[in-house]
Amino acid sequence: ISDKLVRRHPHVFGSSDVSSTDGVLQQWEEIKRSEKGDQEKPYLHKVGKGLPGLQRASKLQKKAAKVGFDWPVETGVLAKIREELLELQSAVDEQNIAAVSEEMGDLLFSIVNLARFRDMDPEIIMAEANRKFETRFGKMEQILKSGNLTLEAATPAQMEDAWESAKRG
Repeated sequence: ISDKLVRRHPHVFGSSDVSSTDGVLQQWEEIKRSEKGDQEKPYLHKVGKGLPGLQRASKLQKKAAKVGFDWPVETGVLAKIREELLELQSAVDEQNIAAVSEEMGDLLFSIVNLARFRDMDPEIIMAEANRKFETRFGKMEQILKSGNLTLEAATPAQMEDAWESAKRG
């Protein structure tokens, strides 16, 4: 056991000059990989493929960050989101369905990265956004009903007006 402790903690037992927390974590990941013989497998191979998409994206990013593949500051993440949004707009303008799908994925992935940077769970964020949409949609429906309109009979403009009223409270 003592050999294992010394091997896994060179920053404590003197055989390493790593001083930052990030450096220690990166070294720890390298030591674990070499001990487990994972050199032949891709680093991200253990991130569960059956996880919900947002959760898996977050775990992939966290694991990549452990080995230093990360933005140093949040402004880099925000710049990436803007870049991906522009690429999505370009794909939409070109009416390239495959590119639109790919760029939507890249944009979502980048937004999940912002959530990770802020220590927020993207699944919880999405669940809250869904709840908010359902609540507002219900309010919009009630506003339309109070004007003797059904969802099916209302025009897009009437729905938009009711939606804006629902947002205001």
